[in-house]
Amino acid sequence: MVSKLIAQGAEASVYQKNVNIVKQRLAKSYRFPVLDIRLRRTRTKKEIKLLQKTQKIINVPNILESSDFSIILEQIKGKKLASEFDKLKNKNEIAEKIGEAVAKLHNAGIIHGDLTTSNMIWCDNKLYLIDFGLGFESDNIEDKAVDIHVFREALTARHNKHSEALFQSFIKGYKIAKDYTLILGRLETVEKRGRYKQAY
Repeated sequence: MVSKLIAQGAEASVYQKNVNIVKQRLAKSYRFPVLDIRLRRTRTKKEIKLLQKTQKIINVPNILESSDFSIILEQIKGKKLASEFDKLKNKNEIAEKIGEAVAKLHNAGIIHGDLTTSNMIWCDNKLYLIDFGLGFESDNIEDKAVDIHVFREALTARHNKHSEALFQSFIKGYKIAKDYTLILGRLETVEKRGRYKQAY
């Protein structure tokens, strides 16, 4: 079967090949070749390491194979929340499970970096997070607050009609986070900072 491009990001292309997903970091002609190879290899290795750590904590696609510049992952066949969230009757329950999953990541010092519903799949009553290309390891309260802020912004942009109810359900699930009070306090600061920037 010929590979089919299903997503194109700034750093990587995502293909469907047979029953698997292939994420490949392609060469960038504007970068010095030696630097380009080093960056692509380092970022791919970092993502693999993060996925391996994450799969012991929450549901993520399994890594089937990898090379210097690509990762072959199992395909999760479910409902992509970006397009299906608003239609689901149990959307608030799912939002709570998202909160629980993110709290478990944060408790383990993992930041997803791109918490949007495009990177979430609901399959067989299980939540899967995908695409850790912008993820990193950190125990910093600010990083955790920004991760949540990204999710809240994504809800507002994509699921505006239900965004506040969904976010409150998310927060309900997120209460298992170790530094819950500190993180929520910092979230307020992050959001105020964002509103201040928009005003100017």
